[in-house]
Amino acid sequence: MPELPEVETVARGLSQVMVGRTFTGVTVRWPRTIARPAVDQFARRIVGRQVLAVGRRGKYVRMTLDEGYLLIHLKMSGRLRVASADQVPDKHVHTVFDLDNGEQLWFRDVRKFGRVYLVDQPEEVTGALGPEPLEDAFTLADFRTRLSRRSGRLKSLLLNQEFLAGLGNIYADEALFAAGLHPLRRADTLSPDEEARLYGAIRSVLRDAVAGRGTTLDDGGYRDAAGEPGAYQDRIFVYGRGGETCYRCQGVIERIVIGGRSSHFCPCCQPAELANNV
Repeated sequence: MPELPEVETVARGLSQVMVGRTFTGVTVRWPRTIARPAVDQFARRIVGRQVLAVGRRGKYVRMTLDEGYLLIHLKMSGRLRVASADQVPDKHVHTVFDLDNGEQLWFRDVRKFGRVYLVDQPEEVTGALGPEPLEDAFTLADFRTRLSRRSGRLKSLLLNQEFLAGLGNIYADEALFAAGLHPLRRADTLSPDEEARLYGAIRSVLRDAVAGRGTTLDDGGYRDAAGEPGAYQDRIFVYGRGGETCYRCQGVIERIVIGGRSSHFCPCCQPAELANNV
């Protein structure tokens, strides 16, 4: 699933080609893609709307329109790209937006989990999300306050979008490795130094991944708005590397399942003695 760095990269790419464009029509090939409003209302309301800005909130691409907001969640396999109208979309392009310059915005989604929202205010969809971890306003003090209210496992906590917006499996694993913390460690057992390490690791890993234009795994699922893969996969330390050698200590990366999700860590660099019930 595209996470904060991938969605940020897509949003930045779309901003270069979508700002100032006006939607002139839409073709919805898979009605369930449109989460809100009903498809017929969506088709009527999107026509004539101009894009004023393109950004991101959590894992949502957010387009600010001259009236309302268009939010798109890519879910597992969604891709957004602008194509010329003479190109023929393949069977996985489930929503085609016509633009006033003769081009089209395609929402391609092989697994059909992605969703599109047209709302008056973005908070109707994103209101429950936690803070953005890369914003200047999100300080170490804020992070410590949020941690003080939690007692669950660190990996599960980092995946909770109401705790922090945008993290997923890849960057939660990488941040925990960078901080030297076991994924099963409980949030209420961290020392002040460990809290600071985790805060810094989350922000550092996400910044580096945004600079690397996201992570494209072996399945090739993620592509940016220009159809190009990311480059951060070349800098991954633990995610998806179960059974392989740790680059830092030469130990063996382990894989466990936490809450139904795979977690990867180095038992030497992320010791388990402080993780309860490991």
